[in-house]
Amino acid sequence: TDRKKLHTAPVGQVFRLRPFHVLVATGGGYAGYRKYEDYKLEQLEKRGIEVPVKLASEWEVALYKSVPTRLLSRAWGRLNQVELPLWLRKPVYSLYIWTFGVNMKEAAVEDLHHYRNLSEFFRRKLKPQVRPVCCVHSVISPSDGKILNFGQVKNCEVEQVKGVTYSLESFLGPRISTGEMHFSQAPPGNSFQQQLVTKEGNELYHCVIYLAPGDYHCFHSPTDWTVSHRRHFPGSLMSVNPGVARWIKELFCHNERVVLTGDWKHGFFSLTAVGATNVGSIRIYFDQDLHTNSPSYSKGSYNDFSFISNNKEGIPMRKGEHLGEFNLGSTIVLIFEAPKDFKFNLKAGQKIRFGEALGSL
Repeated sequence: TDRKKLHTAPVGQVFRLRPFHVLVATGGGYAGYRKYEDYKLEQLEKRGIEVPVKLASEWEVALYKSVPTRLLSRAWGRLNQVELPLWLRKPVYSLYIWTFGVNMKEAAVEDLHHYRNLSEFFRRKLKPQVRPVCCVHSVISPSDGKILNFGQVKNCEVEQVKGVTYSLESFLGPRISTGEMHFSQAPPGNSFQQQLVTKEGNELYHCVIYLAPGDYHCFHSPTDWTVSHRRHFPGSLMSVNPGVARWIKELFCHNERVVLTGDWKHGFFSLTAVGATNVGSIRIYFDQDLHTNSPSYSKGSYNDFSFISNNKEGIPMRKGEHLGEFNLGSTIVLIFEAPKDFKFNLKAGQKIRFGEALGSL
């Protein structure tokens, strides 16, 4: 009777698991499992074994989206901007170089102590001579990376990887008014794909380039063209590595992206920078009004900006000219119009560097 009483709180008060915490824990664990599955697929591909396509179900996509990747990406961005002390810079950057196979001999500044923070290191510039721009071919690679897919656009569907497609209209959004474009209006009864093709005898082509974390993070103009319009889609920031691109249909339509559209000598031309996990920051050098990975956005929304005004007919870009940059690594999608005899000089899965030829007439 003289023992002290042990007061215990109800179990429900001790373990207060809120729905948000459950979603984060479950989604994060599932994302980790998918990373492991992606690693196994990469090993099979290296051995030349063809991997069958297995698409994610709706609940799997919803579960993956429950991971707060936008919040994590903003936190990562702030961490990247923290200035590192001189003694810590070389160990941190050396670990990153070793992990992702970065070739610092190509960097304009090889001294690791020069980079005050991770953000500066990610956005390092290259020596001019290490990326000669091909003058023979009409379209060059806008960045370093891996070719995921390329070819003609068929039936208003574009392949993000072999066997996995996404809708052309969902990706680019509604067609821009002809007042902002330099070419004529296509018949309204035609499909979205046919409306983009402005010259008889032309076809619509696409090319998908994946930038790994160790790649050069800036991207350049792939040809001589004029940028007339920018469309920004806020969205998720799921991983866009080849394993996830093979798993989630219309992955590029879910993620945040910046679509630049305009025209070149053969008609319609577009370059899209697709965001990814830890790549909430997409910067276009000539577009100071663009702000990506905002804390809040409306699902399915987008905002437009025209570079055509009374005294300006768009932004002229020369082949190889600096265009923009990612914070870490992501994906670039080119969709453009060209004559039927346009040929790609590529192989799916090959590594490519900025300035090398994509294709030509």
